[in-house]
Amino acid sequence: MKIYILAEKEGWITDVLQREWIESNNELYTTDYREADIIWVLSDYIIRRLPLSLLMRKKVITTIHHMVPNKMTPSLINHYRYLDKVTNLFHTNNDICKEMLSEYVTTPIVKKQLWINTSDWFPLKNKENIRELFKLPTDKYLIGSFQKDTEGASIANKTYLPKLEKGPDQFISIVKKFKEEHHNLEVVLTGFGRQYLIKELEKLGIKYYYFNMIPVQEMNKLYQCLDLYIVASRYEGGPRSIIECAANRTPIISTNVGIAPDILAPESIFNMEHILDNEYSNNISSNIETAYNNAMKYKIPEFFKEFNEIFSMI
Repeated sequence: MKIYILAEKEGWITDVLQREWIESNNELYTTDYREADIIWVLSDYIIRRLPLSLLMRKKVITTIHHMVPNKMTPSLINHYRYLDKVTNLFHTNNDICKEMLSEYVTTPIVKKQLWINTSDWFPLKNKENIRELFKLPTDKYLIGSFQKDTEGASIANKTYLPKLEKGPDQFISIVKKFKEEHHNLEVVLTGFGRQYLIKELEKLGIKYYYFNMIPVQEMNKLYQCLDLYIVASRYEGGPRSIIECAANRTPIISTNVGIAPDILAPESIFNMEHILDNEYSNNISSNIETAYNNAMKYKIPEFFKEFNEIFSMI
């Protein structure tokens, strides 16, 4: 069996997934889609780069990473119809996306968690020393957000509108609330598209530290400078930050999105409608041990044996 992976090289998660899978499964991989038995579409939006006639002859697995209901335009719906036509099996890593996808396609859908590379994401000791490496204060309560928060089009025209599915407006509301308890609260940001949060934090006079794009090795260290990581998203495919935090034992709480129910303990998942209530928010806690143990179920290379079962399903 030979597998060809269709993935865009854009510095996104699909680049990482493709590289990690090939490194451990090189005997199954081919760079020539014509000789492949299976086409694995990791970046569905570039599906038309391959000829329709070829896709109809091959076995095709299409991974859908996330869906956002209010962005399901007629054009996007037509895109899913095309995917449905050429795909033999859809794959997603969370139940919410699976349910949403089933409204638009008739092809079978399998849920299978993606993996975690513990060579990149692992616990470190001496938080104070690590903070000093980044010139972060050792006496502050640091909350992290490493996910894009600003709509791309608004970056170009400098209006900096929130990417609502990522919930940056909700993140700001939580930070404002938590600062009532932690007067020394400050925020750590990294990644691209952070203009909305930066603008809002400056309005509130909350100090932040922005590291832009940094290598994975540095990102693993930066996570462990944090007292808490918050996922405040409305819709997610992962986010990868959940399993990354879990693997390196960074305290994390999240809305009930994406992979959160599979990785985090129930007490680490919050309802946005209630988190601003004192009595409710006091019951939210980051259960690091449960999150870590769950993440370790998906560590590679061991997990590839289970993950690769999807290729025998078509």
